[in-house]
This record gives sequence, C-alpha cells and structure tokens, in this order.
Amino acid sequence: MSYHKTVEQYLEYCKFRKELDWNTLKAYRIDLKQFFEYVQEDIPEKVTVEAYITELHKKYKPKTIKRKIASVRTYYSYLEENEIIQSNPFRKIKVKFKEISLLPRIIPREEIEKLLNYMYINENRKSEKAYKFWLRDVAMIEIFFATGARVYEISNIKAECVNLNSGLIKIMGKGGKERYIQVVTPEILEILKKYYMYNCKEIKKSGFFFINSRGTRYTEQSIRLMMKKYARMAGIERNITPHMFRHSFATYLIEEGVDVSCVQQILGHSSIKTTQIYIHIAAKKQAEILKELHPRNRMNILKVA
Repeated sequence: MSYHKTVEQYLEYCKFRKELDWNTLKAYRIDLKQFFEYVQEDIPEKVTVEAYITELHKKYKPKTIKRKIASVRTYYSYLEENEIIQSNPFRKIKVKFKEISLLPRIIPREEIEKLLNYMYINENRKSEKAYKFWLRDVAMIEIFFATGARVYEISNIKAECVNLNSGLIKIMGKGGKERYIQVVTPEILEILKKYYMYNCKEIKKSGFFFINSRGTRYTEQSIRLMMKKYARMAGIERNITPHMFRHSFATYLIEEGVDVSCVQQILGHSSIKTTQIYIHIAAKKQAEILKELHPRNRMNILKVA
C-alpha cells in the first residue's frame, strides 16, 4: 500500500462524498503530509505514533495539536472502514490534554469607526482604476462588519449569489453548508451597488463578486493585507484581521440584547456552544456598565461601622 495513493483517494472522498470545503481539505493535506514525513511508513507502530504526538506538543498549541491528530485519525478510520488496512495504529491511542479557552479578540467600536471614517474621507478618485479598488475595499470592510462572515466565505462569494436590491447574499460556509447573510444598511448597499457598477464587466467574467487587479478572485491573504494596510494608514496600532470583525460583530450584537441562538444562526455555527463564548465578553462589558452607571453608586447609604 502506498500512502501517497491512499491519501489522494481519501482527499477525493472528502471532497466529493463528504463535500468538505477547500480550507478543510488543505488542512487535511498539510497534516497528513507532516505525519508521513515523520513516520516514514504506511502503518506505523504505536510507539512511533506516540513519538509524533509528543513532537506536536513541543511545537504547537493545543487547538492545533487536536486538529492535526484528528486529521490523521479520521484518515486511518477511513482506511479501516474500507478494509484497506486490518490494523488501525490509532485504535489504541488516547490523547487527553487541557485546551486553554481564549476569549475572542474584538476591535473596539471607536477603532472600527476610525477605520471606516478614514476610508470614506480618503476616497480615491485619482483614476477610475484607483476608484474601482477603493470601492471594493470599503465595500469589503463594510460587509465584514455588517454580516460577521468568515474571510473565505467573503472571498468566495459568487456573482450570481448577490442580490443588490434585497441585500441577500448566499455564501458557502464550513463543511460546504450554504447559508444566507443579509446586508440591511442602505449606505452599505449603496457602496456595494457602486462597486458592482464600476466593476461589473470583470465580475461577470471571473464569476466572483470581489475581484483583484487581474480580474480574478480576491484571495483571503490579499484581504488580510488590505485590511492591515488601511488600519495602519488610519493610525490604528492594533493588528486588525478579518476574523476580528466576525468576533466584534457577534459580541456587539449580544451586547445589544440579541438572542445567542439568533447570533448562532447568523454566524453559521453548528453548535450553540461555539457562539456562547461571546456571552462572556458581553458579560464583561455589562460589568463595566454596572460599575460605572448603577444607581446605587449615587445613593447615600450609611456604612456599617
């Protein structure tokens, strides 16, 4: 058995049968390549697998280790279920570790306001080409904060999936699950319409709604670099990322009293447990408000000696 051949078979199975998204397939490929480069055999001994897991613990954070082990474990489960192997090297491997729960990093409201104001004040009309890209960039940052969508979801929006009249946009989420995001703010819809009007020829040709200077899909990495550039130009020292807009979107909705199950649906989380982490951040904000504004703070209460 050649693991190169079986890995390709497995990835094809994941793509066409399980309908996993491109980012998940990319992660699987990287994790399996790394594993086989270490073990150097199709079906390694338990001691070799244990040594590999130890190496992972030396290099990566718990969340990454968990994913890398899961990638390889599911691969061997696939081989076992399809009777390609008789013995699964991960059958008796048990991995337990405490995963540190980190609160999501959000962008303060005033910094989002500062960024957007900078972009609108510095509207680029030096040339039609410059104006096209300014429209794209401001429309993109607006849509991140308006919808809380993931960077690859925004990057891969198909042109035919955008309704500029209703503001309804169909996107492909994790695991190939389709869902709709809604843009309701008139000013944002106007920017999206202007962007489309100036770029419609290139958009129709590429098939993607957000395009780069070559008329092809505006990639995730290019979006990150664009966001970093504008934040720096706006005088924001914080390293702002697309996913921070997602965290900020969810946190501020919950602070405004939106039900967590509604936020879960908008974000496309399969489990409400994933969404509940934003409640902790909102609770911190509530504590600050109560500490500063609770009416008891201004009451003249006698202190007990």
